[in-house]
Amino acid sequence: MFFDRKNAFVLLEDGYMLEGYNFGKEGTTLGEVVFTTSMTGYQEILTDPSFKGQIVTMTYPLIGNVGVNEEDIESYQVHAAGFIILELSPIYSNWRAKDSLENYLKKENVVGIFNVDTRALTKHIREKGAMRGGIFTYEETEDGYTLIIDKDNKKIFDSFENLKNYALNMVLNSPKMEGLNLVDKVTTKEKYEWNTGTWTLKGYRKYDEKHFKYKVGVLDFGIRYNILRCMADLGIKPIVLPANTKAEDILNMDLDGLFISCGPGDPAAVPYIETLKVLFEKFKKPIFGICLGHQLTALAFGGKTFKLKFGHRGANQPVLNLENKKVEITAQNHGFAVDLNKLPKDFEVSHISLNDKTLEGMKHKTKPIFTVQYHPESSPGPHDSRYLFKRFYELLEKYSEKNL
Repeated sequence: MFFDRKNAFVLLEDGYMLEGYNFGKEGTTLGEVVFTTSMTGYQEILTDPSFKGQIVTMTYPLIGNVGVNEEDIESYQVHAAGFIILELSPIYSNWRAKDSLENYLKKENVVGIFNVDTRALTKHIREKGAMRGGIFTYEETEDGYTLIIDKDNKKIFDSFENLKNYALNMVLNSPKMEGLNLVDKVTTKEKYEWNTGTWTLKGYRKYDEKHFKYKVGVLDFGIRYNILRCMADLGIKPIVLPANTKAEDILNMDLDGLFISCGPGDPAAVPYIETLKVLFEKFKKPIFGICLGHQLTALAFGGKTFKLKFGHRGANQPVLNLENKKVEITAQNHGFAVDLNKLPKDFEVSHISLNDKTLEGMKHKTKPIFTVQYHPESSPGPHDSRYLFKRFYELLEKYSEKNL
């Protein structure tokens, strides 16, 4: 039976609790509880490395109806620590679907919970702020209440209140997002090259070497595949590098540009800012940064970052382009932001959030360096900001040794 399920509940560090039913892996998971307002793209969201260490709440009520496939992924695995939804579709129907969302989460060892009042949870997070929490699976038996931590670890309590108190203690002993470096958990271990473009009805575009005009080193702090696809479409060859790659090794590579990727965690805790400082000083060609890459660029130039109350996560975030006064509807996923009041003096503001007036983009006054806080690769999301990849290409052309 579809509702022959084990009980589960979401518990936040302030004691706020909502009950539901387990799906995916049976067990317990901990992380920062956040929400995203995207109406589509749950598979892309689950596989976004920027969600590492976070339990994701979907505000859109019906999830799972299109199943999962082998194409709508943004990295090599699911990174979200847990998944909270209202209604889990009992069936899936899509011409590309290969399996159900539930089976996918089981294979990826991800704990999910459904039948949760996600509207109430979202309103609580908006009021109180994103905070630590957990999803806890349990069953009530003659022996008491059994908390399922994982398949080999279960604890029995004589009352639900004692179980809840134990769960709350687990939450309070879990790490906070502030000061947490998660880049090393998501970055590639080995350098690799990319030659796949964006998706068409015939599948992903595959390019041979003749297609590529420029080579760009991609510092992988938690790269999303669609960023690489968008660059490949334009004839930019991404060379993806581990986050701990030394500046000297990068400078010795024959590169036409650098890309600083998105990623999870607190930007101020990332241990590679000194590497970036060297690159910004010695690398004379174009540099483009997105999301965490934007924040790390600001830090490397002496700026500051801070934690947002509940972050920007969704595919409908309005941003004002100050250069042309046009509004872009953007895809976003970040919990930290660059402090506008402590913007590095070498930079000027290029984009501003229309929701809360936080910084969404900046560019260097004299060097070919520009960054944005949001996601122009938009997977999922609107394509309003795809022009930024073309801007990067145009800078690569301008600063190419062939054209100097």
